[in-house]
Amino acid sequence: MQLFLNPRFRLYIGAILISFSPIFVSLVDVSPTVSAFYRVFIGGVALILFSFFKKQKIQFNKVVWLFLVISAFFFAADLWFWHRSVIYLGSGLGTLLANMQVFVMMLAGFLIFKQIPSRLQLISIPIALAGLIMIIGIDWNTLRSDYQIGVIFGLLTAVCYSGYLISMRQAQQGSNFEIPVREVAVMSILVSLILGVTAFFEKESLLEPSSYDYLILFLYGVGSHAMGGIMIASALIKVRAAEVGIALLLQPALSFVWEIIIFKKAFSVIEGFGVIIVLLAIFMSSNRTSH
Repeated sequence: MQLFLNPRFRLYIGAILISFSPIFVSLVDVSPTVSAFYRVFIGGVALILFSFFKKQKIQFNKVVWLFLVISAFFFAADLWFWHRSVIYLGSGLGTLLANMQVFVMMLAGFLIFKQIPSRLQLISIPIALAGLIMIIGIDWNTLRSDYQIGVIFGLLTAVCYSGYLISMRQAQQGSNFEIPVREVAVMSILVSLILGVTAFFEKESLLEPSSYDYLILFLYGVGSHAMGGIMIASALIKVRAAEVGIALLLQPALSFVWEIIIFKKAFSVIEGFGVIIVLLAIFMSSNRTSH
């Protein structure tokens, strides 16, 4: 229990839980918008029930509500852009572009929060991205003719996720609770409303999942979104923005590992070295003694 009081520990636990997200998505036979809707809806309901159980009143001032609404729009856009970037580019380039959020987070940390990255954190970024390229690989010959749109969507994913992290950080300022269950719960329900409306205009049915799909979506919402989300969100005001960006690179590295274990994905020596390099970069970024 003492470990959970450490914000860095919660950050990395959250990244590990989130790393199962693409696995859950791969296991269901529903559209991207529908799976994203159930992720946030189920996760949000679970967190609201937990808040009621803990007798935590969902009451915020106007400033917190403003940042929660902003974070909800950023996160809804993040989910929408990411799924479609993967469709246009494939999981490799789509995932790589989405993880460019590390640059946005470091820039935001410097410009908004006046947090100067350490030398190791600056060095760790190109090392981590080199590792990701080794893991994912970029075969330009397999890209679709509309890859330009996919590249734009991938970069927008990185910007939107960074916007979500920053706005959620601001929403927690002055909170009396170490774990922001209420904030993530409300944000999740707001995102589900946005995605529900989006699914309506896309003519996608929210009632199409099978009983098996609902089970996987339940695990997706509670495990990756609810538990992973609050672990990451709870660390945002305690950990430097640059380190948050780097730590979240753990997600695609572990997703690659889970794909090998669960789906028996074949991998090359280069991909294996890529995982090791990403983990090394994460370790480097967590060392704040060098400035």
